Amino acid sequence: MNFNEKVWQVCRKIPKGKVSTYKEIAKRLKTKAYRAVGNALNKNPYSPIVPCHRVVKSDGTVGGFAKGTRTKIRMLEKEGVRVRKNRIMGFKNLMFKF
Repeated sequence: MNFNEKVWQVCRKIPKGKVSTYKEIAKRLKTKAYRAVGNALNKNPYSPIVPCHRVVKSDGTVGGFAKGTRTKIRMLEKEGVRVRKNRIMGFKNLMFKF
């Protein structure tokens, strides 16, 4: 299994209505390659089965998304995650750790 596949496998575990971070996924994979995690998620061919829209930045901001930030926010809000000014509301309470 290559690095991208490992990232997608971990990302699949993030439940609906929760978010995690690039850093948390990297930690789960025992690496500090946070940007590589982001690059893998950007190439995710299994969206939305692999819910890369649930991965945000460590400061609680939304971060990037291959289909655009507005689409990412819409997908999160559809799952009950509130976003205001590109920030996850109640970020600490919604944070999923592996």
